[in-house]
Amino acid sequence: MSRTDYFDDPAAPKANSVVPSVTAVVRDAEGRLLLIHKTDNDLWALPGGGHDVGESIAESVVREVSEETGIDVAVDDVIGLYTDPRHVMAYDDGEVRQQFSICFHAHPKGGSLRTSDESKEVRWVSPADLYTLDIHPSMRLRIAHGLDDSRSAPYIG
Repeated sequence: MSRTDYFDDPAAPKANSVVPSVTAVVRDAEGRLLLIHKTDNDLWALPGGGHDVGESIAESVVREVSEETGIDVAVDDVIGLYTDPRHVMAYDDGEVRQQFSICFHAHPKGGSLRTSDESKEVRWVSPADLYTLDIHPSMRLRIAHGLDDSRSAPYIG
């Protein structure tokens, strides 16, 4: 299913759903960031996805990162909550979802890089190379917060 992201766009359709979701800032021993090239919107992003009934939010992070990247992780802490109503995602089935994402720090425990039906490419990216990738502004904000070691409290916004 394809999607179009709208951010602070007066022409954006009105949201008709909210789905709790997670993303994860995962860094390897060299400090590189785990990113996926998404199949639904053709943008680079942190791995993540929807929270399922019957699992803890940390279990959602572990499952989604593994499903999309092949990397097994452990969750460390919360980076922030991203709920900006000016960011909506319109899917081709008519759903227009308001952003509701909790971003976490996690560290790799094993596995090996692989793609999925949601990720056409998966790689470890040096923070210095992030500018070369097509990344949505709301995802760039999460990445910036996740890479900022001086932050001591989660972002809520």
